[in-house]
Order: sequence, then C-alpha cells, then structure tokens
Amino acid sequence: MTDVSRVRVAGPLEPFAAGFAVELVRQGYASQPAAQQLRLMAHVSRWLAAGGRQAAGLNAVTVDVFVVSRRAAGYSNHLTGDALRPLLVYLRGLGVVAEEDVLVPDGPVEVALERYRRYLLVERGLSVITARVYVDAVRPFLAGRVSSDRRRLDLGGLRVADVTMFVVGRCPALSHAAAKQTTTALRSLLVYLHVAGEISRPLAGAVPSVAGWRLTGLPRGLDPGQVQALLASCARDTVNGCRDFAILTMLVRLGVRAGEVAALSLDDVNWHAGEITVCGKGNRCERLPLPADVGEASQQASHATRATPHCRHAPTSSRSRHLSHRALARPRASRNDTDLPPRRPRPQGTRPRQNQAPRHHTRPLPPARQAPRVPRSPVIMPTSTPAITAPTRNPNPTSA
Repeated sequence: MTDVSRVRVAGPLEPFAAGFAVELVRQGYASQPAAQQLRLMAHVSRWLAAGGRQAAGLNAVTVDVFVVSRRAAGYSNHLTGDALRPLLVYLRGLGVVAEEDVLVPDGPVEVALERYRRYLLVERGLSVITARVYVDAVRPFLAGRVSSDRRRLDLGGLRVADVTMFVVGRCPALSHAAAKQTTTALRSLLVYLHVAGEISRPLAGAVPSVAGWRLTGLPRGLDPGQVQALLASCARDTVNGCRDFAILTMLVRLGVRAGEVAALSLDDVNWHAGEITVCGKGNRCERLPLPADVGEASQQASHATRATPHCRHAPTSSRSRHLSHRALARPRASRNDTDLPPRRPRPQGTRPRQNQAPRHHTRPLPPARQAPRVPRSPVIMPTSTPAITAPTRNPNPTSA
C-alpha cells in the first residue's frame, strides 16, 4: 500500500499539496489512487515551474498543453484532461484557479445536442466521457435535419426511411466498432426525441443493426506474383526444396487441400493415363488430370529423394507420395495428419523393451500385516431344481 505522505510536491502547487491530500481522503480515495493524484499534481507543479507559470495560470488551454507534454515525456497513465479534474475542482474551490468558462451552444444543432447531453448525464446516469461520445456520434444526423433557414431542426417530418438512409450512408465508411457505436447512440437519441416530444412516434426500432460476421466471405487467393515468389523461395537443389516445390505446385495447380496432398500415395498416380486420384472429405475420391508441371515437379522430388544416400526421406514401408521432413515408420492416420512425429526405430538385434513395472509398491507385505486367509467354502446352489443344477453336475464322475 502506497503512503500518501511520501509524495513530495515542489513548485507553485506545493502550498496546496497537504490540503489536496486531505480532500482526496475525505472523498473516499484509497491510498494508491490518492498517491497517483498527488504524483500527477507534483508533475503539474514541476511543469509550471519549468515554464515560469503560476498556479493561477491553469486553464483549459494550459491543461491541453500539459497533457501533450506528458505524453511526449513517455508517461503511460493520466494522459487526458479529465485526469486533472479533481485537482482543478479543488483549486477552484480555493479560488486559486478561475472558474471554467461555460460555452453557450450556438445554433439549433448545438442547442439540441446540449439538451441531449444533459439528458444522458442526469436521466440516464452516463459518465461525461460516454455522453461526449454519444453526442459526437449523432451530431452528423442532426446536422442533416437543419431547415433551409438554418434556424431550427426539421424533426416533425422524420421518417423511418430517413433513419435507414443515414445509417446506410454513414456506417460503411466507419470501422465495425465505430458503426456499432453510431447505431447505439442514434437509438438513444431517437428515444430521447420521442420522450421530449420532438417526434410523434418511436423510431428507435428503425435503426438497422450492424452485421458483425467474421470469415463469411470466400478466402482470397494469392496474386500470380505472390505465387511465383512462393515457388521461387524453394531451394530446388536440396531434397526438401524439391519436395516443397512439388507440394506447392500441386496445391496451386490442382486446388486441393493440404491434407489431401499429404494422403497421396504412389498408387494414386496413373502416369500412363495422366491422372491422379484425390480422396477428399466424406471418403469421396475424384480423378483429376495430372498437369505436366505437376508431374514434372513430383518426379523431380522422387528422383532427388532416391538419389540422395542416407536421406531422411528414404523409402519406408509406407507408400506415401509426399513424406514429411522426418521419416515416417507408419502410414498417416488420416488426411488431417500432415506432419506426424517420427517413431524411433528399434536397433537391429535388440529385443523389444517390456512394459515398465508400476511405480507403486508391489512387494508382499510381512506376515504380521497380511490379512488372515479365509478357507474357501463349497458353492451352495440356491435351488435344487434338476433342470437348473443339471448343467453344473460333473458329466464324468469317475474323473473326480
């Protein structure tokens, strides 16, 4: 927990630091938030002293300049003018700082927005920042309803089509979050206008919703230049490069899935007919024509694999067409299995390792701790019906 008394304030605001700390505690601030406010006060005081300013010089313009300098100094918190509101309110109460100038709204749009802002703050209980965001979002809507003489708002003739036209015309140019914020603020404004009697019927339900679907469109293909750059990145003088070039060529030319390429085997390629059999989803197999470049790249990869001694791609018992970078000791389990981990081969001439003994204690207990042995009693049948007990009799009494 941070001690408020440890924060030192030097400069023009030093005489007011102790009283400001008491005021923060009186308002219910905890130790850490109160200490943050005092550190902010200390920064303001140092900034005023560096610029040769006095405490009475704090106003809206000065606060904006201080915020810009605080951001440039690398601070990560209290980067808006609202962070200085507790300090300014305290200094105004002492008469050190002049009262904030009240801006008189000018024009029908600003008058309506001021009433709407007051409605949000008083009736709806929104914060100052949220009310400001709502007001800024609906300002273009009210600006489009100004009459020809620029003296009043034409809200009596507002229709559903006007609301829809505004949303459709403005939201496509906004981001998804900004579009949702605009529609939410517009619904709130329309509710206020209906409550205030500015419009005769509720129109909040006429505001269309913003679609938030993801990954709904078709995937975009690569440009020809990107495809050529991808193919050119394969080092075809190595085994892995030849293999990668063959796989990429097949993906580009045939349009198959990665799992379908990984599941190909030597039996799926018919070189005489120039066809290749691809097994896709739902165990559906299709025969596709084998383009010349795909066949050439595949043959080059196969020849490079066989010509390289001690290659990791050496043929195994699997007839997979395109093996992974590590040799596989078994066929792939499914089409989704594109890179199975290797299974270490057992050295020749060694016996397979037996299962390990369990980790728990399996030695016999000493005789003192063993349970007494209970003699086994003969099985007594619950009934003596011949039809039931006949199968249990010994068919060969002499062998007993």
